[in-house]
Order: sequence, then structure tokens, then C-alpha cells
Amino acid sequence: MLKRDMPLLSVITRDPEIMSGTPVFAGTRVPIQNLFDYLEGGHALEEFLEDFESVTRDMAIAALEESKHAAFAQLR
Repeated sequence: MLKRDMPLLSVITRDPEIMSGTPVFAGTRVPIQNLFDYLEGGHALEEFLEDFESVTRDMAIAALEESKHAAFAQLR
């Protein structure tokens, strides 16, 4: 079950030694941008998860939730 209060830092990491510091899902080499590219391209979340098996559904949902909160925070 997804923890709704899971902070972004537990899901997304940046390390200069991993993918040259590109934000990735924690514990993987999968850039967060890949998730957004899949969704923007009309692909289902399930397809992303099938193609990037190291990313869990909870991780993907947490990243989307944090992005949503960040977008709405800028509107205030």
C-alpha cells in the first residue's frame, strides 16, 4: 500500500555517480523523466512498470503525487 506521506526524497534520488546526477527512482538507474515521457506519449502506467521492472507501482505513484503537490503549491 502506498504511504501518502512518503517524502519525495525516499522515492527520487540524485547522485553525480548515477546517471550523471539525473533524478532517478531510488535504488534504480531509471530516470524520473522516463515516467513522464511514457505518460505524455499516451502509454499506460502499467506499460511503464512492465518496461522498468525495478520501479514499483508505489514508487511511480509517489513521484506523480509529489509532482502534483509541487504544481499546486506554485499556484498558491
